[in-house]
Amino acid sequence: MIMLALFGAVLLLVLMNVPIAVSLGIVAIVAMVSSQGMDILPNVALVTFNGATNFPLLAIPLFILAGAIMNASGISHRLIAFASSLFGWIRGGLAHVSIGSSLFFAEISGSAVADVAALGSILIPGMKEKGYPAPMAAAVMSSASTLAIIIPPSIPMILYAVMAETSVVQMFVAGIVPGILGAAGLMGVASFLARRYNLPRDEAFSMRRVAHTARQALWAFLLPIIILGGIFGGMVTATEGAALAVVAALVVGLFIYRELNLKELKKAILEGGIQTAIVMLLVATSALLGTYLSEVQAPQALAQAVSDFTSNKWVVLALLNVLFLFLGMFLHSAAAIILVIPVVMPLVNLVGIDPIHFGLVVAINLGIGQQTPPVASVLMVACSIAKASVWEVTRVNVWFIGILLAVLLLVTYVPMTGLVLVEMFYR
Repeated sequence: MIMLALFGAVLLLVLMNVPIAVSLGIVAIVAMVSSQGMDILPNVALVTFNGATNFPLLAIPLFILAGAIMNASGISHRLIAFASSLFGWIRGGLAHVSIGSSLFFAEISGSAVADVAALGSILIPGMKEKGYPAPMAAAVMSSASTLAIIIPPSIPMILYAVMAETSVVQMFVAGIVPGILGAAGLMGVASFLARRYNLPRDEAFSMRRVAHTARQALWAFLLPIIILGGIFGGMVTATEGAALAVVAALVVGLFIYRELNLKELKKAILEGGIQTAIVMLLVATSALLGTYLSEVQAPQALAQAVSDFTSNKWVVLALLNVLFLFLGMFLHSAAAIILVIPVVMPLVNLVGIDPIHFGLVVAINLGIGQQTPPVASVLMVACSIAKASVWEVTRVNVWFIGILLAVLLLVTYVPMTGLVLVEMFYR
């Protein structure tokens, strides 16, 4: 009952347009003062500070900054040109270019919102000029951008690993196969819709153009190889890899592509700082709520209550899928992870669910949440760029959401889909 009351209070404040981080802080402080009195207030600052200074969390602002610098350094244009040379000859080629570009860009940014903002501002107008209906252009770009939540280096995966006290690197590795499967499925739906709308082929296939655009995008390809190769090879931690990403982005933007000037660099730093502040304020205030819940042993009570109902981990996974699909409609991925993961992890451990497997399930669930109104942060950005109605876009987007749901079910009930590489290299 305590958890239901707290979550209900948070959701009520959120629906009243109170920022999520502020809602978490208000509810946590009221609960702590009600149970322990005013003497607890001096500890509030210490708890929030400690909650936001976990070393692995440093990877989040660094990856955000790296993505912002890469957006300003011409990398997205080169990735789009290369993807266009590969997929432009297919009917509805620009839709496939959008998915292919997102697959590459996801390996750099770690953020679906950054993905749709960087690539969508170029590709959505391009699709509309070629005769694509605006709702389809927005739906393709929105759903493709969700790959950034599944493909490493995913910021939600970093948050989950910190909250669940598990390996960031293994989370990254687990996302590779499901991310590729998701991209293939999205391309299949794009082909179906291209025939349905009789969309054009953009240009004939040319091996010479593929080679030329590949040379132009060489450094864009090397960046994820250097960063992720270092992380997966055990040479650097995820946090050190994020710092390496910032340095590499600066070198490429300033000295190789030479498209990053001081004005753009300042803009990228400000953008990265704003995004970081939003995430880290969520982390800090959620630490208050997490501390209170731990003190009243609410997570353990939830685990005991569910285990009394069923100890079958597949049933528990089904219940948690429903929970996260629902929460994804109302909360941003960072908020959902921070708010819920510390509560449900005792249950997950009690029924024997692998924490890496569960983390992948959570990531895909929240990726779907980015496509389902009313919050749907990624969908809203795509609709804004396309100047299309959210509900018109959603009617097209249900086809792509269906693919993401299929990947979710496959990962949930065939765990080796995500764990095969983890088992191969780390266990």
